[in-house]
Parts: sequence; structure tokens; C-alpha cells
Amino acid sequence: MKHSALFPLPLLAAALLAAAGAAAQQYPVKPVRMIVPFVPGGNTDIIARIVSPEMSKALGQQIVIENRGGAGSVIGTEAAAKSPPDGYTLLMVSAAHTINPAMAKKLPYDSVKDFAPITVVADVPTAFAVHPQLPVKNVKEFIALARARPGELNYSTAGRGTVGHLSAELLSSMEKIRMVHIPYKGTGQSITDLIAGHVQLQFSSMPAVINHARSGKLRLLAQTGAKRSAAASDVPTMVESGVKGFIVSSGFGLLAPAGTPRPVIDRVHGALVKAISDPGVRSNLSGQGAEPVGNTPEAYDAFNRAEIAKWIKVARAAGIEPE
Repeated sequence: MKHSALFPLPLLAAALLAAAGAAAQQYPVKPVRMIVPFVPGGNTDIIARIVSPEMSKALGQQIVIENRGGAGSVIGTEAAAKSPPDGYTLLMVSAAHTINPAMAKKLPYDSVKDFAPITVVADVPTAFAVHPQLPVKNVKEFIALARARPGELNYSTAGRGTVGHLSAELLSSMEKIRMVHIPYKGTGQSITDLIAGHVQLQFSSMPAVINHARSGKLRLLAQTGAKRSAAASDVPTMVESGVKGFIVSSGFGLLAPAGTPRPVIDRVHGALVKAISDPGVRSNLSGQGAEPVGNTPEAYDAFNRAEIAKWIKVARAAGIEPE
């Protein structure tokens, strides 16, 4: 009260805003940490490393990738949520960020309230891949086979609660088929066993299986985006294959801790959009089956909220209880 008498609240607020604006204009004055909540080599890590060099150029400071894997991305995400909201900690997330609220009874952070959205960096459709010896050439034939052999077809995933797991359960629910879930501890071994024929199918991210499909080790029956990916333009979508409303893709996005000043968010957003506008970056992302996005923070916030609601609904319909 003593201070407000000397410096009225409206003037104090204006002074604070001016100080925040000045700080944002100077930002960044030191390297920026980008947490990837997975071990190196996965899709989130790959996308972060594709865009970070050009982002660094735009910001005038180095972006340092910090891999903090564990607990389905929860460990690294918690670390980001609890970091100072000053723009020097960013978080690159995958679809796990919007799936985890459906799979965990309690998270050590709020997936919406504890973060400031920046943008969806890239959209990666899921691919529906089968072993080449499975006697099906399209989704219609697969559904017929699954109905004729209930409980006999095994699908591998990178683990419980992943996009692959919920995609398969979504198909099972929509088409009234029954398949057996074989969870692994990561994408690599789950695909290795699919190629070896130990399991019959998998829903996996396009970058993880596209080269195996090109070499004939796997067969892509469909992709699950709203439109065909340029990386597999000859492969139909699930909707084109007759499964109406089946659209699943992974939005790889960039977040900051809640409370990060909007001018800083805008600065990072501008650097990211500039990075994914670079022809080399776009070509690299597209070659991996990832479509560059770069939407507004508001659009990304709406996307996150809608995806969280969708996956909670899918999990409950499949009878998957949070743990």
C-alpha cells in the first residue's frame, strides 16, 4: 500500500509491461534449452534436431537439445513445467502429451494449464502397416480377415497408451473386430518383430515404417491423416479406404512453461516459423513423412484441448482404465 501511494497501480502495471517488453526485445541473451522428453533417436528427437539449427540462426543464440526420457514423456515434461517461465526452457512434445491424461490417474502437471502453447511444428500421420505375408492388400480385406479370425491377429506397439495402441483400439471399436495387443518398450523392437513376422500388424508413425515399406519388408495398407502424406502419395487414407471418420495424426508441438511472457512466445514462434519455411528443413521434414505446420499459439491450444478430449473418449470406449 505504501508503494502504491507513491506509484499508482495503473502506472505500476504500465511500468511492468514496459519492462517485460524491453526484456522480450533483448531475448535471448544466452543459449535456450529445448527439452525432448524421450531418449535420442525417436521422432520427437529427430524433428527437434531438424528445426533447431535454423531456429538458432533466427534467435541469434544456440538451442541446446536436452533428452530427458522416461515414464512415457512425463519426466521431461514435468521438468519443463517446473522451469522458470523466461523463454530459456522450451519443450518439444509428441502425441504422448495429449494421450497421457487418458492413461494416467494423476500427472505431476496439468497438460493444458501448466504450459504456454507456441505452435504445432509438424503433423505426422500414422501408418497402418502389416507383414507382407498377411493375405490382405487393403483395409477392407484386413477387416474381413480380422472378423473371420477374432483374437488371432496380434498387433505390436511401442507401449501401452501410445498412438499405435489407441489407433488399433479405435479401429477395433469402430469395425467390431478383436485383436491382441503386444506392447513393447519402444518403437524399434516392435517394428523388428513385425518385420520378422512375430506379430501381424502395427499402427506406427510414418517416419518409423516408410523405409521398410519402400524396401518391401512391410506393406502399408493405409495412412491415417486427413489427407495423403507426400512421403506415401500412393497409399490411401483410412477414410478413403472406407473407415469413415478414422483420422489419427501426431501433432509434434513446441511449448513453454505457463507464464512465459507473450512477447517471448511470439519471438520463439517467429523463429520456428522461419525455420520450417526454410526449403531444406521442409524437404527434410516431408521426407520423413512429417508435414510442417507452424500455426498460431491459439490454434495450438485449441488442438491440444481437442486431442486430450478425443483420446480420453477413445480410451474409455476401449475399456482402458488409467493407471
